[in-house]
Amino acid sequence: MVATPIGNLADIGLRALHVLVLVDAVACEDSRVTSRLLRHFSIEKPLLTVHRHNERAAADQVLQRLAGGARVAYASDAGTPAVSDPGAALVRAVADAGYRVVPIPGPSSPTAALSVAGDTLAAGFRFGGFAPSKGAERQRAWDAACADPAAQVWLEAPHRIAALATEWARRFGSRPVTLCRELTKQFESVVTLPASQLPQWLQGEPARTRGEFVLVLHALPPRRGASDAGDSETPGSAESMRVLDVLMSELPLRQAVGLAVQLTGASRKALYAAALQRRDAGSPP
Repeated sequence: MVATPIGNLADIGLRALHVLVLVDAVACEDSRVTSRLLRHFSIEKPLLTVHRHNERAAADQVLQRLAGGARVAYASDAGTPAVSDPGAALVRAVADAGYRVVPIPGPSSPTAALSVAGDTLAAGFRFGGFAPSKGAERQRAWDAACADPAAQVWLEAPHRIAALATEWARRFGSRPVTLCRELTKQFESVVTLPASQLPQWLQGEPARTRGEFVLVLHALPPRRGASDAGDSETPGSAESMRVLDVLMSELPLRQAVGLAVQLTGASRKALYAAALQRRDAGSPP
């Protein structure tokens, strides 16, 4: 399983090149993409197409080659196979047939994005990959993301990035986001800003909505437990205030506070005081 560059061909690993030279055939997600990569390094190999729609059936071709004593490499279009890319079903078929599967590590857009996010609160991360494209399933994915205080990595296509930005601005407010566009390519962009500013940033230049996107939703500060919070009147985190604002726009004050306490774990007294301040100030709208 060979990781290939996500943009800049200079990112190819020496071991990956060595393997691609040694193997007898290269299975790949898209023969056009992989053939360009091989030509760049003057490598000629037979190609077997193994993509998302034929992976289980095409695995038989790979198994036939392995049964004949051949060595086969698999490369998806960019990055590490089986990480939001085809490859997992092929690995399972090969392993179940008793053959060895060897990882050849290298480029990966999620780890590249995390390395420049500067998220000092992150302790591990959750990889969301591409969110579902359908409405109800997509909303459930964002609901789960809202409830998760850990750092998260999501991928998005250019035709959906504007909708994602609008949704994240509404849901995540001041929570920091690192947006990476066209990683390792000529027009690479990396910016960290509050989620609420994502739509404005994308609208700043027409080119900003083009390309492939990796987004890091930064981790939230640890919640104070009940034993720590006590009867403190200090307002809660930005996330608990955001939850309170959303609930107050739809529910009576006491009910909104009660639900906010259950959802965020923040101090009831602090949230109630914040709710009174918001009501008296005429906020939220």
